[in-house]
Amino acid sequence: MSLPAINQDYFIDFLVKLLNIPSPTGFAEPAIAFVEKELSQFKQLELSRTRKGALVAKWKVESDLPPAALTAHVDTLGAVVKEIKPNGRLKLSRIGGLQWNSVETEGVWVLTSTGEKIRGSVLIDKASGHIYGGEGGRTPRDEDHMEVRLDARTTSEKETRALGINIGDCVAFDPRVEVRNGFVRSRFLDDKACVANLVAAIKSLAESGQSPVRTVYFHISNYEEVGHGASAGIPSDVVELVTVDMAVVGEGQESDEFHATLCIKDSGGVYHEGLNKKLRALAEKHGIPYKTDVYPLYGSDGEAFWRAGGDVAVALIGPGIDASHNYERAHMDGLNATTNWIMAYLLSE
Repeated sequence: MSLPAINQDYFIDFLVKLLNIPSPTGFAEPAIAFVEKELSQFKQLELSRTRKGALVAKWKVESDLPPAALTAHVDTLGAVVKEIKPNGRLKLSRIGGLQWNSVETEGVWVLTSTGEKIRGSVLIDKASGHIYGGEGGRTPRDEDHMEVRLDARTTSEKETRALGINIGDCVAFDPRVEVRNGFVRSRFLDDKACVANLVAAIKSLAESGQSPVRTVYFHISNYEEVGHGASAGIPSDVVELVTVDMAVVGEGQESDEFHATLCIKDSGGVYHEGLNKKLRALAEKHGIPYKTDVYPLYGSDGEAFWRAGGDVAVALIGPGIDASHNYERAHMDGLNATTNWIMAYLLSE
């Protein structure tokens, strides 16, 4: 059986819209709501939320085969306001593995608890070259030396608080999405690209009149970047869990932007050999370009479920993403390969 075609325009449109929705971990509700609204058009799906706020879409099928699940996450790196400095600027506390040097001069939105959106940018505290000279270049890029300069008339803590800003308010970094020559450049392709893979696969199957061979749960996680996203919300009758998350591209890695990748091992150890073999066989059967790789500094929602006691076989696939946790880039070849791999899995026993 051939795999249904992927609607490329739909994929890009959905992904760009999702990337442009701020959703740092703990503040991912707008992105969850967007995905929920998108999936509501498919009448084959039963949608629900976990108490933690994750989205679960169930595609129920009459079958003797036990259910399976796939998971991807919409939460991203970001920050919260840790301190309002005497000069009115903001000191931040990171959410997830944000690299400070990668966000220097980036635009941000401060999303206050009262619903205000206040614009600003991230700078080192010795940013002016005409004052600090070479000292700025030697300044550490860390939590103690980075600050948000607000685009508001404030020079004191009192004036900043009067804007409605308080400790703990969300700070979301600009994604800077650009699509060109088959490449997608943006922050937070980890893991919004893979959420787009799942949604595009559902759309292609539904519109072609096909359905999975067994009941499948699609779990859209909202706490992955801090390590416990899918630790809850995967139904207990599931026997296989395919985590869809980025493949690491860089020196010493096999993965690249033009293939999907099967991760054999990461910082949490090895994944399930039997499910890995099944996924390899499916990729080879359908001519899906893929590689295998090992990610030393990486963890996944599948492992979070394992650590929480999930008694399932877990595997991890995903598109190659260059410059992870930085200004990331993917290519449609790798993204399409991942969507096709998902569909091949859904259609297999």
